[in-house]
Amino acid sequence: MTQSKRVVVIMGGISSEREVSLVSGAAITKALREAGFDAVPFDLGHDIAALIAALAPPPDAVFNALHGRFGEDGTLQGLLELLGIPYTHSGVLASAIAMDKPMTKRLVETVGIRTPKGRVVPRADLGRGDPMPAPYVIKPVAEGSTVGVHIVRKGENMPPLADERSLGESVLVEEYIKGRELTVGIMGDRALGVTEIRFQGGIFDYTAKYTAGHAQHILPADVPAVVYDAAMQAALLAHRTLGCRGISRSDFRYDDTQPGDTGLYFLELNNQPGFTPVSLVPEQAQRAGISFGELVTWLVDNATCERRT
Repeated sequence: MTQSKRVVVIMGGISSEREVSLVSGAAITKALREAGFDAVPFDLGHDIAALIAALAPPPDAVFNALHGRFGEDGTLQGLLELLGIPYTHSGVLASAIAMDKPMTKRLVETVGIRTPKGRVVPRADLGRGDPMPAPYVIKPVAEGSTVGVHIVRKGENMPPLADERSLGESVLVEEYIKGRELTVGIMGDRALGVTEIRFQGGIFDYTAKYTAGHAQHILPADVPAVVYDAAMQAALLAHRTLGCRGISRSDFRYDDTQPGDTGLYFLELNNQPGFTPVSLVPEQAQRAGISFGELVTWLVDNATCERRT
């Protein structure tokens, strides 16, 4: 019976998104308990032995509520595969690819999804001049929640990023797409809807994403039907192309000065979206008639370990 399932909710972690993960994990634990699960929260730090102990005896499932590196990049998924414990969200390969922005771009482009022009450059080269004509965006190769993202506009000096070690040894440089921010949540084999995110400034940054009142969510997005449908189709295709499971969220920029859907550009895929009070996928699910509790229950009921299949 579903009510007898023991679920370990792994949260926190050691990435730059630790605090967001703790909020997501607390909300998930509460919802699972209300749904009748024996939900046990575990705050993951550097002590892997403590994690192994928390997973003994093996639970019926692990709810992976981590965000960022060492949680949604395939590393934890690999450990759970070794232990033979079913877990929520995507498997090892899809998680590793989704966390790598350049690799994600390469894969989705092979199936016809439009992305901004870009290339990977050594971080040290940023001090030697513009890597492409402005305006452009500088992103870490493998970070989430818009951590470390910078926009360089025409006429502006590049910020001193060559020594910003949090960016990593290499960075992704992309052309800046003016316009509007759209996002699409996927649940299983279904696109939930398109949300437009309105916010102050040029970047939907960490503060805007996770602080109530800093961004406005327009659901459904007020865009032409051809753009709405194209975003839904592209998000579902990206989810399938990367081999994602459970839920994911794809982010887009939409230049509404371009005809049809030609101004729609895929930016990245988040294979473990947040579950905070201001998170986008639970909001889209709610509008589709799926409550928060139903969403987390569905994820647990569909938890998988490839070793067991």
